[in-house]
Amino acid sequence: MDTFIQQIINGLVLGSVYALVALGYTMVYGIINLINFAHGEVLMVGALTSWTVATSLLGIGWPGWLVMVISLLAAIIVCSVLNFSIEKIAYRPLRTAPRLAPLITAMGMSLLLQTLAMIIWKPNPKPYPILISAEPYEIGGAVINTIQILILVTTAVTLAGLMYLVNRTKLGRAMRATAENPKVAGLMGVRPDMVISATFVIGAALAALAGVMYAANYGSVQHSMGFLPGLKAFTAAVFGGIGNLAGAMVGGVLLGLIEAMGAGYIGDLTGGILGSHYQDIFAFIVLILVLTLRPQGLLGERVADRA
Repeated sequence: MDTFIQQIINGLVLGSVYALVALGYTMVYGIINLINFAHGEVLMVGALTSWTVATSLLGIGWPGWLVMVISLLAAIIVCSVLNFSIEKIAYRPLRTAPRLAPLITAMGMSLLLQTLAMIIWKPNPKPYPILISAEPYEIGGAVINTIQILILVTTAVTLAGLMYLVNRTKLGRAMRATAENPKVAGLMGVRPDMVISATFVIGAALAALAGVMYAANYGSVQHSMGFLPGLKAFTAAVFGGIGNLAGAMVGGVLLGLIEAMGAGYIGDLTGGILGSHYQDIFAFIVLILVLTLRPQGLLGERVADRA
């Protein structure tokens, strides 16, 4: 039982990261029908920016929690400016182009950001500083530490805040109107370009938060760290129902649980053939099954095609 609870905890922590990044995919896709494959690299830039700021401030003698907050704010600012620039320079000119053009551009932007990060921060992995002591707590024989608790609480608060923003605020109404029909929304006083830019900025903030959480939990950062979490977050968005915010949350958490359970139990059933070293395979098995059996995702919201 203690192993089962431990796998649940690990899955929820991992799923929290996937859910935050999946929300960025879902928000952008829901408004402009674009799959931003560079979103994982925004997570990476956020983690590396946080690492840079945190390592620079460690010698000052400030409390670890304050250094964490400052590095997180710096990561959010850098990622927001980066994603705003990507949308304006790379995606906006292609908004009326055939869908293949922005898709290829997104892939190219992903590779470009990886290369630039490798040049700026060098290719070697770097240890992320311990800013908050990972004090362990026992739950039913399993262990959860302070950082993991903080990750789960921060994710829950962030998701609740995002749902309030989308459903209860003026910006949220403008986002929903733009997603429904940008031309009609423009006639009603909404500025679609501003709304789309705001969506990219919010998605970047979520990716930066996920990047800092991922780095703090696993203790390492490097230029290629965003590729797999970004790809799995896209899988989570498809799993839950692309274009559906609640679906992205559910898909992210479920995918994290599937990975943790798959690595922990399916590995034992297969005699170690599919152990923890092969946990990445479970995310893509889920993607294949979902696209084959239920392509609209678990919550099944369909996004109308627009010209």
